[in-house]
Amino acid sequence: MLKNQQDRNPVNALASLSRRERQIMDILFQRGKASAAEVREAMPDAPSYSAVRAMLRILEDKGHVKHEAEGIKYVYVPSVARDKAKRSAVKHLMDTFFNGSAEHVVAALLDVSSTQLSRDELDRMAQLIARARKEGK
Repeated sequence: MLKNQQDRNPVNALASLSRRERQIMDILFQRGKASAAEVREAMPDAPSYSAVRAMLRILEDKGHVKHEAEGIKYVYVPSVARDKAKRSAVKHLMDTFFNGSAEHVVAALLDVSSTQLSRDELDRMAQLIARARKEGK
């Protein structure tokens, strides 16, 4: 198989996954690991078991997941750490919808959740901003 840009950097390639592939990755990130049957069970309007297995193989070929043998079944795990994928997803969201502006992302988050944020959450956010200022980020 030819190596393409997706193969070299699975984190950047997460944005180019199909809807079903993203669903599978979401399930694996939430659970940490899962068999094909467990992935299928967690999918809304799930395709056939063999279709899920095929998608897992494709995700493995693309470098997004790895499999481990657990007894007689394969268990799939993301090949990229959740924190790294999370940062990549936020950057993609920021670039796609907010012209790369972290300020606009924070403003949108505060607008959407301002009535749901506790005093402690606001204090922690203020501490994160103060730390970023101190570190010169």
